[in-house]
Amino acid sequence: MQLTAPATRQTTAHDTDGMAVAAFILGLVGLLVLNIFLGPIAIVLATAALWRGTARKGRAYLGLGLGVADLLVLVAFMQADNTVSWSF
Repeated sequence: MQLTAPATRQTTAHDTDGMAVAAFILGLVGLLVLNIFLGPIAIVLATAALWRGTARKGRAYLGLGLGVADLLVLVAFMQADNTVSWSF
C-alpha cells in the first residue's frame, strides 16, 4: 500500500532554465522595488537552478548576484536612514 502518489514527471532542463531566468528577472526588479522579498526569492531560485543543473548557468549566477545585491542595497539604505525599513 502506497501512502503517496507515484511521481509523474521528473524536473526537466526546461524547468531549471525557467528558474534561472526567473531568478535573474526577480533580482533585477528587486534592485528597484521590494528588495526585501525579491532578493531572497532570486537567491533561492538561482541556487535551485544551479543545483539541478541548468543549461543557463550565466543567468543563474547573475540572478544569485543580483539577489545578494538586492539585500546589500536594502542594508545600505537602512544604514543611511537609520531605520529598520524604507522610510518615505
